[in-house]
Amino acid sequence: MTSNGKIKHMEKLASETGIISALAFDQRGALKRLMAQYQEAEPSRAQMEELKVLVAQELSQYASSMLLDPEYGLAASKVLSQETGLLLAYEKTGYDTTSTKRLPDCLGDWSARRIKEAGADAVKFLLYYDIDSSREVNRQKEAYIERIGSECLAEDLPFYLEILAYDEKIPDTKSAAYAKVKPAKVLGAMKEFSKEGYHVDVLKVEVPLNMDYVEGFAKGEVLYSKKEAAALFKEQGQISSLPFIYLSAGVSAKLFQETLLFAAEAGANFNGVLCGRATWAGSVEAYIKQGPEAARDWLRTTGFENINELNKVLEKTAKPWNDKYN
Repeated sequence: MTSNGKIKHMEKLASETGIISALAFDQRGALKRLMAQYQEAEPSRAQMEELKVLVAQELSQYASSMLLDPEYGLAASKVLSQETGLLLAYEKTGYDTTSTKRLPDCLGDWSARRIKEAGADAVKFLLYYDIDSSREVNRQKEAYIERIGSECLAEDLPFYLEILAYDEKIPDTKSAAYAKVKPAKVLGAMKEFSKEGYHVDVLKVEVPLNMDYVEGFAKGEVLYSKKEAAALFKEQGQISSLPFIYLSAGVSAKLFQETLLFAAEAGANFNGVLCGRATWAGSVEAYIKQGPEAARDWLRTTGFENINELNKVLEKTAKPWNDKYN
């Protein structure tokens, strides 16, 4: 990153101390499925938009930035706390389940320019990437990211790339089989997309292993000792010259916080988080069963507690993003 424009936006997205404490609520398909657990009718656009507005109103003031989507989140983007930066998602939700390729796809009626005009401080794009996929498939994905990076460069807008690693041959990402290969998948993808030609400014990534299989965290089978896990976190902290932040991947708030403490002790040198469901997921049931005010009450109590505790952990663990550029 060299431009003053990108740096200005990056500063808006982080706290005064340079920590990226971002709240993610760009879920679309996942949110519909979550809502559908508590009602028979298909979740409506009005419901999704209203819940996003409620979360933005109640929790954005405690986050350095908030990630929303242009499809259901624009109303929420208008009610963010004045000091809170805005990221907008550029990808379509989900992927083609009839293929293992999981090729990337942008929202057809959006562009980096339109995202900037909507008031965003950064473009976020989610990429599914299997480092061991065929060269043909991965060349397509890499070219796609190059195009988005060039768009962001032209608009002088930071590019946050979210990478979800997977294995084409192991559909269950929570399985022991996938847990054995996950470190290589996550670290390999980070190494690839740290290359200058992609013009990525911040990587949003998973922790390098499934903590459910780590000694001291596992409730069943243990695949990694604490020492082995710590070595992987340390390697992750050294594999990229870019700032990187962790996604919560839908785990509980408590487990996510414990993982961040473990990562910091191991020397991961991460620069913050983009945390979603671990913060606000409980508000969905309250919203569907009891209405908007019940959801608001939940957000003001349990939701606030989740984000406040996470911020305390970040103060102890995360490093300023601009350390990487200095």
